[in-house]
Amino acid sequence: MFNSIALVGGTHGNETSGIQLINNWKKQGIPQRFNALNVALTIANEAALEANVRFIDEDLNRQFTMDALNTPRASKEALLAQSINNKFGPKGNAKTDFVIDIHNTTSEMGATLIILEADEFHIQLARFVKQQMPEANILVEDEKPYLEHGYLCTTGKKGVMIEVGGQPQGVLREDVYLLTQTMAEAILDFCIAYNNQQIETDALPACEAFRLGKNIGFPLDEKGKRIAMVHHALQDNDFKPLLPGSPMFRTFDGKDILWQGEKETYPHFINEAAYFKLDVAFATSERIML
Repeated sequence: MFNSIALVGGTHGNETSGIQLINNWKKQGIPQRFNALNVALTIANEAALEANVRFIDEDLNRQFTMDALNTPRASKEALLAQSINNKFGPKGNAKTDFVIDIHNTTSEMGATLIILEADEFHIQLARFVKQQMPEANILVEDEKPYLEHGYLCTTGKKGVMIEVGGQPQGVLREDVYLLTQTMAEAILDFCIAYNNQQIETDALPACEAFRLGKNIGFPLDEKGKRIAMVHHALQDNDFKPLLPGSPMFRTFDGKDILWQGEKETYPHFINEAAYFKLDVAFATSERIML
């Protein structure tokens, strides 16, 4: 039963769709069909929003591990994480039943629902969202237990992320905003149906999903400088198969670097701007059914 739901935007201050949706619903009210839900609307990082940057000192969406929350630190995001954890959590013994955190990506990932567990509840949620929104992608990040993730959404008893792109940082695109709104409403529709005991896993058709693999870094020289860029054949092809022997990078002297995996993978977060400093080119995944 969802007695309390937190809908969060602005965890990253330059990801505008969630921020705009939260502000619109604060001003206009959430759609009437959700009146039975107790939904708190929150902008997470107001300072980063004012500065139109992802974060001020460090990434807020990595500050919610148990170690980080229990280690005194003075960065703006570390202090903010403590405050958010007190508001929604405390993590591991949360007062908030469900945290839905909205993000944007510069990658062409469309509307992606990120779930951190593949248990019956999250399978129900994934199938429900996919049924309401066939164009949605489901990304499963269950490589570690729920409480070991550093994401803001893990301050709730349950938590998920909405990730929608491609959208440049600090820019609001209507098509991306509408996908964000549609997915947020689909999740809240699920909450209504779940509370009314109208959800049966077997009654929902199985859906395609993608399970996170690993990050693939850009090729670097001995000085740590990049020697290649994402190949045009891979760019903007998030969640589409990258086959063995297919090009993934083009070196600056015109040579192709090929995917050497034994089977196809499904890249996502391809050329994500926020990961530029980390030299992460994309993440891999395998296609599964939930």
